[in-house]
Amino acid sequence: MAPAAASGGSSLPSGFSVFVTFPDLLFVLEFVFGGLVWILIAASLVPIPLVQGWVMFVSVFCFVATTALLVLYIIGAHGGESSWVTMDAAYHCVAALFYLSASVLESLATISMQDGFTYKSYHENISAVVFAYVATALYVAHAVFSLIRWKSS
Repeated sequence: MAPAAASGGSSLPSGFSVFVTFPDLLFVLEFVFGGLVWILIAASLVPIPLVQGWVMFVSVFCFVATTALLVLYIIGAHGGESSWVTMDAAYHCVAALFYLSASVLESLATISMQDGFTYKSYHENISAVVFAYVATALYVAHAVFSLIRWKSS
């Protein structure tokens, strides 16, 4: 019962209480780290276009979807309906899976570019990998607590 209480009960917050309830507070960190991944991938050299394309898709998709959900929660569009709790849990599970795959693929691409690329490009990709794994951890944590909230609703 403690995890459900820690996650703000079984309903979604609305208004600015989104910024003070857990796990919804993680929206802000997901927004920041997802944006950093997007910026770093867009600015880096592309050693394997298909891999970089997937990472770019995941970062942009999750950035836009997280922003949309945050705005919808702030304006209270969910109206306290339980279907939104289900959608929140499903979205964060999918986003966590997407970001995990993108992080692993970006790691592979970065390892493959260790030789033959400039020092700056290599380190930009290392930064993108680190921030992608941080975003993955945030989405996993949000998914776990959203599933706990969904189960208790």
